[in-house]
Amino acid sequence: MENEPTIETTHYTSPYGVFVITGSENGIKSVQLQPDATDPGVPAPPVLAECVRQLNEYFCGQREEFNLKLDLSAGSDFFQKVWRELLQVKYGHTISYLKIAERLGDKNAVRAVGMANKRNPIAIIIPCHRCIAKSGNLQGYFYGLDMKRKLLQAENPLSFAEQGSLF
Repeated sequence: MENEPTIETTHYTSPYGVFVITGSENGIKSVQLQPDATDPGVPAPPVLAECVRQLNEYFCGQREEFNLKLDLSAGSDFFQKVWRELLQVKYGHTISYLKIAERLGDKNAVRAVGMANKRNPIAIIIPCHRCIAKSGNLQGYFYGLDMKRKLLQAENPLSFAEQGSLF
């Protein structure tokens, strides 16, 4: 049996809270917002340092595309296909759950696409926040629709700006 790579962990403080990042030489395994986590201020292990740097650039509005090795082994074959499709959705754009299902060859797999989004272990980098209902409405985000709207607003303020009141 081959030696499994050592899984490293670090914390990244974003404008939305603390993300816990895990990964190894096989790639980034997870980026998850942890509402109760605090950043201990320890430098990221070398295998995760580039992920932290790129996330920081993204949240500062200086990066539109991530260039990281990802470890998608936590998901089924179908989930991995959905996550790879999400990686094709460009910064500032959205795609519907239905469109992803159609791209994968089964327009009836909309709910399964939604479940793959919900189980996405690598938030932000695999941009499941860019997946919306075919009507254009925001729908289903594991960190809540408010967070989804904020991420989309940051990427595309013209299309996702909050509507102001006229009165």
